Amino acid sequence: MTADLPPDPFNAGEPALTGGTTTVVEGGTFCLSTGTGDVEPGTPHGLFFRDARVLSRWQLRVDGRVPHSLAVSHPEAFAARFVLRRPPAAGVADSTLLVVRERLVGDGMRETITVDNLGREATAVRLELHVDADFADLFAVKEGRAAHGGADVTAAGPELVLRDREDASRGVSFTAGADPVVVPGTLSWHVVVPAGGRWSTEVVVRPTVDGRPVPSLFHRGERIEASGPARKIRAWRAASTSVTATDPVLTGVLRRTESDLGALQIHDPARDGRPFVAAGAPWFMTLFGRDSLLTAWMALPLDVGLALGTLQTLAEAQGRVVDPLTEEEPGRVLHELRRGPDSAAVLGGDHYYGTADATPLFVMLLAECRRWGADPEVVRSLLPAADAALAWVDHYGDRDGDGFVEYRRATDRGLVNQGWKDSPDGVNDASGGLAVAPVALCEVQGYVHAALLGRAELAEGFGDEVTAARLRHRADDLRRRFAEAFWLPDRGWYAVALDGRKQPVDALTSNIAHCLWSGIATDEHAAAVIRRLAEPDMDTGYGLRTLASSMGAYNPMSYHNGSVWPHDTAIAVAGLLRYAHLPGAVDLAHRLADGLLDAAAAFGGRLPELYCGFSRDDFSPPVPYPTSCSPQAWASAAPLLLVRAFLGLEPDVPNRTVTTKPQLPPRWGELTLADLRLGDVTAHITAAGEKVVVSGLPPDWTT
Repeated sequence: MTADLPPDPFNAGEPALTGGTTTVVEGGTFCLSTGTGDVEPGTPHGLFFRDARVLSRWQLRVDGRVPHSLAVSHPEAFAARFVLRRPPAAGVADSTLLVVRERLVGDGMRETITVDNLGREATAVRLELHVDADFADLFAVKEGRAAHGGADVTAAGPELVLRDREDASRGVSFTAGADPVVVPGTLSWHVVVPAGGRWSTEVVVRPTVDGRPVPSLFHRGERIEASGPARKIRAWRAASTSVTATDPVLTGVLRRTESDLGALQIHDPARDGRPFVAAGAPWFMTLFGRDSLLTAWMALPLDVGLALGTLQTLAEAQGRVVDPLTEEEPGRVLHELRRGPDSAAVLGGDHYYGTADATPLFVMLLAECRRWGADPEVVRSLLPAADAALAWVDHYGDRDGDGFVEYRRATDRGLVNQGWKDSPDGVNDASGGLAVAPVALCEVQGYVHAALLGRAELAEGFGDEVTAARLRHRADDLRRRFAEAFWLPDRGWYAVALDGRKQPVDALTSNIAHCLWSGIATDEHAAAVIRRLAEPDMDTGYGLRTLASSMGAYNPMSYHNGSVWPHDTAIAVAGLLRYAHLPGAVDLAHRLADGLLDAAAAFGGRLPELYCGFSRDDFSPPVPYPTSCSPQAWASAAPLLLVRAFLGLEPDVPNRTVTTKPQLPPRWGELTLADLRLGDVTAHITAAGEKVVVSGLPPDWTT
């Protein structure tokens, strides 16, 4: 998106909150703090680097008191500005001392503290910055069991150094300007600021690994706009498609989408800076198979390179052996990568493979990358990984040989549920009873169906017609058997799963909408599903519930049993538009998309990971979920999937075609995609309603 966009309707970030948690994130580093910018001991706040908390206390005191918060702004996901004031003196209504903390994160943190004296006489002020580090593992912090193992502290000149007492290879240093007094745990300044004058200092936090400071993405004294994170986001924007709309809310949401996806990207320096996207802040700032793959799919209209980097990274980590501790199996695609000190204790290792859906999603995305113009040689190089993935589907994924992929954790340490609803109570029947493993999820069968067709298309594209025909036959057979085993004719929807006895798990869930997206649903069944999804027990007015309010386990404040997940609703919209020829599909897609945009506006332009599933008639704006990640990758990318789905945009670069079937919501007005890169060519698309113009393509292309 370009620099000359209209003003952001959301003031360039989350709403100004005083007292809420503020998140600043760049790559695998993030900082959680209060609305004043403080990291409070005994809370989940902190600066996290490589899944460990390297800053557990960061408290600014002005004359010994907590400054008053006036506003918080986020010019970018990796930066924040906290506007504060010195508390007024006793008996005085107002304060004349303005304090601004400007924070920048990028493999460390830099904070510039500026004091402006707005009064008519000079003022003396004492600033104290209290710091500490517990080096706690991210999981321990998340679960509230972080214990301070102690740190060895060294104070020398303007620098304070802390080293993990339990692992001396980990540490953190604090360096400050403006001649602070440095004692263990505190940096302080006692200054006089003249009337109308200004004073400032800069404090840099640098993690150390093996005794060496990690190179920062910023330098002392440089403006945020010149920093490494800012250069990275500018490069991402320059290489990405510009997406704008007449509707200022949609344009603002898309701008935030682009910013957040840029900040969540991790570039691996050991692999030529290859990018992949972290799942989300604060708890999932790492590679997640399912999340990263689906986010990369949704982000294809911006950049195919993110998808390729994700595929290449996951291919290198693909399962090779059978290991019950990590649930690794040959061909299985990674669920989660962690680098914290407790990773082995929590996950059995730094690589954990307990997921049923990432493996077919890998194959789906590879085929999609070819359609979107990925380098054919890179695609070809990933074919062995795709074949290993399908081999896992056949052998380890299909545990009992019935032709469906099911899961059961290998030990009591693994995830009980291994689909996207991976909470322990995430799969249940209509009465609320939990499904008994092994569990075969409906959406996973749809992903396998799409993976078989995608691999068939790849085979055909590379001249292997025999393999293509065999895989298409398998996909057709799976679709037939899925309809027989999963359809509930007396209910009018698909079972969310088959349980260990091969009995249907009959709850009405949003999972069935994924079966529309993957194309495994027959028209007859899809028509019934569309009617059922449109009912008030599924549609909240702000998106689709994960579980219908008419089901036994429904709880609108739960993680997976009645909440609304924006990515899930966006997938449902894409599925509805795949069946746009059926009655009610387009109308429901418009309604769901309008609800998501209204929710995004209520959350300051950034869709969170999830929010509560109360009806819009009962609670408006939507009620936040208390521990929702924000920014979160697939929630951030969800608006891009809406754009693509409503455009009906399906490029096929190898065959030089771009198909569009626009069904844009009326409120969007005119939608424009500029500099859409499709292989070696660049297209420009403008659409409104059901009309579209595609320009810029060579004459031998078909639209």
